[in-house]
Amino acid sequence: SQGPISGVNKDIAVLQCHGDCDPLVPIMFGSLTVEKLKTMINPANVTFKTYSGMMHSSSLEEMMDVKQFIDKHLPPVD
Repeated sequence: SQGPISGVNKDIAVLQCHGDCDPLVPIMFGSLTVEKLKTMINPANVTFKTYSGMMHSSSLEEMMDVKQFIDKHLPPVD
C-alpha cells in the first residue's frame, strides 16, 4: 500500500468524477478511491463529484465541471 505523497505533489488538486449509475465501476469503488486519495495528498484539495443517472460515460454537466477545474488550476495558454 502506498503511503503519503511528499513534496510538491502533496498539494496537487484532484477532481474525481463518477456517475451514480455506472454498471462497470460501482460508485462504492469511486468513494473508496477518493477516501484513499485523501490519505495520500492534502484532503482539502480532493473533490469528488457524482452525477445523477450517469452510467459509465460522461455528461455535459461533468465536462463543464472539468473545464471549470482546469480553468481554476492551470494557467492560461497563450
